[in-house]
Amino acid sequence: MSWEEEFEAFKARTKGSAKAWASAKKVMPFGVNSNYRLTDPYPLYMGRGKGSRLWDVDGNEYVDFNMAFGALVAGHSHPVLVKALKDRVANGTIYGYEGDEAAPLAEHMCKRFHVDRVKFSMTGLDSTLFSVRLARAVTGRRKVLKFEGCYHGSHDTLMVSIKPAKERSGDAKRPNPVPSSKGLVPELVASAVIAPFNDLDATRAIAEDAADDLAAIILEPVPMNMGLVLPRPGFLEGLRRIADDTGAVLIFDEVKTGGKWYGGAEEAFGVRPDLKVFGKAIGGGIPLGVVGGTAGIMDQTVPGQVAHAGTFNANPLSITAGLVTLTEILTPKGMRHAQRIGDALGKGYVRTIKEHGLFMTVQYKGISGTVHFSYHPVVDWRSFQDVDVGKWWAYDTAMKNRGIIPMATGPDEQWTTSVAHTMEDVEDHLAALDEVAELIKRFQEAIPLVEAV
Repeated sequence: MSWEEEFEAFKARTKGSAKAWASAKKVMPFGVNSNYRLTDPYPLYMGRGKGSRLWDVDGNEYVDFNMAFGALVAGHSHPVLVKALKDRVANGTIYGYEGDEAAPLAEHMCKRFHVDRVKFSMTGLDSTLFSVRLARAVTGRRKVLKFEGCYHGSHDTLMVSIKPAKERSGDAKRPNPVPSSKGLVPELVASAVIAPFNDLDATRAIAEDAADDLAAIILEPVPMNMGLVLPRPGFLEGLRRIADDTGAVLIFDEVKTGGKWYGGAEEAFGVRPDLKVFGKAIGGGIPLGVVGGTAGIMDQTVPGQVAHAGTFNANPLSITAGLVTLTEILTPKGMRHAQRIGDALGKGYVRTIKEHGLFMTVQYKGISGTVHFSYHPVVDWRSFQDVDVGKWWAYDTAMKNRGIIPMATGPDEQWTTSVAHTMEDVEDHLAALDEVAELIKRFQEAIPLVEAV
């Protein structure tokens, strides 16, 4: 099948989504409520999900390897979670007071993720925002070092240099802070110090120059908004030393990585930061955000001194979801299963790429991985900018036409395997990849990278 035929086939099988989009954009700008969901020729609109499957509004069935951008390591509508949430809804979803399950969940998270204290909020955005505020309060400093290409939620403090264009980025060793949206206050943008991921020497030089006013160093231990970028050996350990030397608070944004390994990034890489931020997978599909860290830092969240408030913080629905998900579903056994599935998928991609001589590299670890349409690995934002965006969209469209959502939407995302996926799902995924491989090889269309935060 040619690309033109694939594109027409996609439109023919998703007429319901086209109709839904036409209605939605009359009352919601662009018809979506997260800019990442806006795609050509229109977004897919889903009707239901179960296990490893999604069904769109046209009734098309997909094996889902997006899993809500990594939020559904428990799978869609896990029966254990469904039962618990039905019971919870029947007995109240919010009280305006603390509920009796918050402390048990906190105890579990402290033990599992090696933190002394936690504070609950609703989303990863809420939690990264609070972590930065807390770091500034503890240190009495203003600036935050973040890495070029990393995303930490759409709040103004960290909406800097997420997907900066080459012409605005400056020296790769000394990147410019580039605002990622209109409406940002210049003084706030200037409080962000930007460093290149995986370049420890450059990061140390940048951090030392800002040391007198550097409150925090924040990063995803495995950046997942430029695909999936593994830290070079020694890089995370080096950041720990830099934070200690400068007196900055080291923050791991584990909104994604907290659901990739049973014990999060510390289990995978052996480095302990001062604060950890969690979200996505820990709630099993229900919004839940958490900041955890050392007692010395967390205990400075003193009422009347450091703000942490929210009507829905630690609401019983979210807390029940988190407690059941982490203690009954994302168990060591469940995570080992998901990781075996992920490893099989990653190895299958390596084989298929080699067999077909594809212009692709695969980068994976545990339950997540990605394909970059490039001959060289992606190690930071600058190397990600060399990927062929057009080939990625051809791949995604062709795979969906065969009932496979291969990964989260966009060439900067990754797949997620869950406790619900099976080896048969992997076989179906790889069979579809084998079928579309030659189409991908032939497809040529220049599509620019767009910052769609």
